[in-house]
Amino acid sequence: MANHKSALKRIRANDVKRLRNRYQAKTTRTFIKKLKETTDKIEAMELFKKVSSMLDKLAKKNVIHKNNASNKKSKLAKFVNALA
Repeated sequence: MANHKSALKRIRANDVKRLRNRYQAKTTRTFIKKLKETTDKIEAMELFKKVSSMLDKLAKKNVIHKNNASNKKSKLAKFVNALA
């Protein structure tokens, strides 16, 4: 266990950040699944804008790697463009 006051505070802060990161990442994954289940192109385009924004935010906050975000966005863009 930590002995210093600042170390105890850091532990508390890290817990809060970890929970927030998990929540945001899980929400993004849910929206990605929703997008993949979509068959309507117009609805998919709207969802894609929202999901790509979420992925960019996760990458900016270092929750996921920027290449991971860009790879996911690329695959989702292909999916949306392939819809008839």
